[in-house]
Amino acid sequence: MALKLFNTLSRSVEAFKPLDPEGKQVGLYCCGPTVHNFAHIGNFRTFVCTDLLRRYLVFRGYELRHVMNITDVEDKIIAAVKKSNRTLKDYTGEYEKAFLQDFDALGCLRPHELPHATDFIQEITELIGKLIEAGFAYRASDGSVYFSI
Repeated sequence: MALKLFNTLSRSVEAFKPLDPEGKQVGLYCCGPTVHNFAHIGNFRTFVCTDLLRRYLVFRGYELRHVMNITDVEDKIIAAVKKSNRTLKDYTGEYEKAFLQDFDALGCLRPHELPHATDFIQEITELIGKLIEAGFAYRASDGSVYFSI
């Protein structure tokens, strides 16, 4: 029986087919936590489901690379850092450490890569510029950028 997943692009359930022409390698990306507070069990639903999918794909013989980002900068974090008189890394590091301890306690396999948003600010800024230029996003009067729907 083939693995079937819901494709949000086509809005239909489709049989899983790797992008790899040889059908062996699979990439799995999961949007990770925003580390501005301690995670609760509801936050972990996504990560447990991703872990289950990862284990199934490996069981089926795929070579898998799992990436989960850490969002360590956003408006709530910036405001909290200012109030706390701590550095950004110190503030977010506390919540990231707690998240990973809870992640491990649930028995989830750690992603192969855990990139932090703060390590990609230049690339993010460039992508936002391209989205605005292409008409997919716009800048509001307060400087915020939103997707143009």
